[in-house]
Amino acid sequence: MESHRPTLLQKRNVLPSIQHLLCRKEGVCQIKRTFPGLRLPFALSACQESNVPLHTVKPQDNYEGTRLTQMFYQPIKKVQQHQIPIEVDNKGAFKIQDLSVIIKVYVLVTSLTPLRAFIHSTGVVLYAPKKKHFSVKLQAFFENFFTTSSPQQALDDMKDAISKLLLITEVFSEAPSSGPKASSQCSSCFQMLTFDIGFSSSMHPVVLEVHEHFDVPIDEDPTFQDLTVKETLLRDTFRIILSNQSSSTAFFKALWNVYRTAEIKNELHQKELDHCLTLEELNPLISFVQEFQNLGQFEVLFPSTAPKSHFLLHDLYRMANVGENLHSVLTVHWLLTNLLEQLQVINRVAHTNQLGRPNKNLGNASWIKARWSRLRSSYSEKGSIKTKVYSPISEKHEGLHSLNLAKEIHCSHDKDTLPHIKQIFTAPHLDLNPIFDPKIKEYYSEVPFDVVTIMIKAEAANCQCEVHLDEKNGPSAANYPLGLGINRVNILVTDVSQSVHEVVSIYRIIVFREDRPSLPLFDDFMVCGFVQDCGLIIHPEEPCGLKPISADYLSTISQPQLKACEAGDIKGQWIVPCLSCSDNRTCDWRQITWQPHNCQYPVLSKPELQQCVENKKVLFIGDSTNRGMMYYLIERMNKTLQEWQKAHDVKFYDNVNDRRTFISYSYYPQFWISVTQRPTFEKALEELLLRSQPLRNTGQTILVVGGVQWLNFNHLHIIQRVLKRANLSNIQVVIKSLGMGFHLPVDGVHYLSPMEVQNLWKENQAILTTAKQYGYEVVDTFIITMGRYKEFLQGKCGCHFHEVVKSKTSEGSFPMAMPFSKPYTLGKYFNKQSNLVKLQAYASNSQSPYHVRGPINQVYSEILLSRICANDGKVAGL
Repeated sequence: MESHRPTLLQKRNVLPSIQHLLCRKEGVCQIKRTFPGLRLPFALSACQESNVPLHTVKPQDNYEGTRLTQMFYQPIKKVQQHQIPIEVDNKGAFKIQDLSVIIKVYVLVTSLTPLRAFIHSTGVVLYAPKKKHFSVKLQAFFENFFTTSSPQQALDDMKDAISKLLLITEVFSEAPSSGPKASSQCSSCFQMLTFDIGFSSSMHPVVLEVHEHFDVPIDEDPTFQDLTVKETLLRDTFRIILSNQSSSTAFFKALWNVYRTAEIKNELHQKELDHCLTLEELNPLISFVQEFQNLGQFEVLFPSTAPKSHFLLHDLYRMANVGENLHSVLTVHWLLTNLLEQLQVINRVAHTNQLGRPNKNLGNASWIKARWSRLRSSYSEKGSIKTKVYSPISEKHEGLHSLNLAKEIHCSHDKDTLPHIKQIFTAPHLDLNPIFDPKIKEYYSEVPFDVVTIMIKAEAANCQCEVHLDEKNGPSAANYPLGLGINRVNILVTDVSQSVHEVVSIYRIIVFREDRPSLPLFDDFMVCGFVQDCGLIIHPEEPCGLKPISADYLSTISQPQLKACEAGDIKGQWIVPCLSCSDNRTCDWRQITWQPHNCQYPVLSKPELQQCVENKKVLFIGDSTNRGMMYYLIERMNKTLQEWQKAHDVKFYDNVNDRRTFISYSYYPQFWISVTQRPTFEKALEELLLRSQPLRNTGQTILVVGGVQWLNFNHLHIIQRVLKRANLSNIQVVIKSLGMGFHLPVDGVHYLSPMEVQNLWKENQAILTTAKQYGYEVVDTFIITMGRYKEFLQGKCGCHFHEVVKSKTSEGSFPMAMPFSKPYTLGKYFNKQSNLVKLQAYASNSQSPYHVRGPINQVYSEILLSRICANDGKVAGL
């Protein structure tokens, strides 16, 4: 039949590439032959070189008992009760496939290149015993059907399987080998699809068939709900593809936020920031925003913010060798993904506003009181690590805080009051020592472990003065993170009556945040373990809080000859002795240790470490968390740390290991430099390699890359490209993964919502997987920091788990271990008392001017050292 192009106001339910590749067996086989290494989530019989018609088997051919229906590539008008699930083995023989359930999932594809797809919240399930179909909400169905496993994981797996097939179809349609491009970018085309998904007893989804229309089967005795399914599907489809109702404001705001965020994270090169989008690139973005604002009961399937989707996309396009068009396609994909993220943020903000955010006519005080009243009522005691939300409005000073937030405090014109502040307000309330007096400039206060932020505000006593926090142009009120130990806040009083504002006085507040409440170890104790805190659920499928450790498992991991871990990302848990695992206040937190599952990381003695890195060059590139690991390495090797500074450029250390080891460091990213002047990661890495010359293209050169949260998939590509260009492909590369941080709503830094922290976990897993595929060593710092996210030290990001202190202030502060009185030993560190003795010997060295403090940093730094030396035959026992 001749194909007519749609007019301006017409839409066509036809995307030929999808119909040919997904809805025909020969198309799927063509994909399979083109990408032989891919594991397609298709229940596909053996593909032959020639097109072979698909077979269906009648009950008399091969059928016993009640089975579910599998229907390949045949349009369905009604339920075919005599068709059965089949598959073909490698000999071409048919056999029965045992499926637990089949569900029809409805997907709307509005664009194939770049892919934009939406999944409807309603599906149709085939009920096997009575061979009945019934309509369901997918979320409710999975929650009720998958009661013995993870419902959300099963639903996500199904969406991933559908997305994978659609992404493969997009890439295949763009590949040179796929022939002429048939309307893959038709702006007036869409495709309604029905995916028949089967779930076996393993609960893994398998795509049985893809229909090129919305296939809604009707039983002989349909319910009213069944009859309305197709009507609902079509109504929501027309709403998406025909509606012209959208907000240009939302589009421009979201797009602006995309580029602004990219600048902050340094994700784009300058040429990409300067790139002017073509109309062909801009149209999909505009269309997606319009579709997003008219979803009805559809949900966005793709673009996706899940990192693994983008890794798959990059890998597929690289395999397909698309050519010149690759950069444009991937750019639009990147923009769509980030547009989705920003649109979701805008929606969350709008939803929050509807729940009670203050409008222009509402005083801040009443809103803050109402908001925190709701939070206080949600006091949580999930699991065993208890969490309490502290109200920033103390009942004792509620009237005072309301006065401060809702009214202006009267000021004075008396010159004697010029250097004074009238009052300091804090939330939660701080008991200042001494009691506040405008003439006293320094104060001290203590807060318990669970208080992780503090709001501070001050008012100037004199009318011609202003108050600023920390710096001359700082805010008058701010939310601060409170790291463990000492935190300092400066309050500057400035005279603004002159053209040049002058600082007339400085007040200082020192806030000491206490460590975890801890009991001394008694003979009658039990051993508890945890991976994540119930106050911040990062991995919803895993338990939170303290859980008892079985005696058998503890005996296993306490074996003296426990095998060495073979990678730096072995899953594990924190282990701590407690009187009761149901109350974390009964634990001796000084004895906490990180224990990987069924293995241990060897702790090297000083001679072993020195021998391992002798005549080697170790290059670090990353932020302050990477720098902390470097200083830890230097102190471990030299047994002293003679030199320390917060280096934010390139530094070289040749006085390590009696000058037998060279260490260099490059700070990245340099966030304080404007985007136009800021060095890219590629340039920073090239400069580090150049200035560290000469370098050997062997394991004698070690490159350690990583930081808190700037590292992404693209940086791994850049590392490989730069090393290949520099003829250094054979050096040892260690990737320090992401870590906890930016999880507190404080001023001056970006803030990650709990959902964004969960996404960070997924991104971290993908980075680790990809790094190992490149042959790099890895150190997973995310899993180590996520359960102890409250134990950060000083810094606004809440991401520092180390600090460098003068030795005289750190003496005695390093946690010392005590032996357990049980017949097995747990040890302070890595499960072996001998390892503990080694670390205590170096930690107690009082001759060192500086000391790197922080037990969490110590754990993953020791893992780094063990991975650096893992393949070094000169080190005994590794």
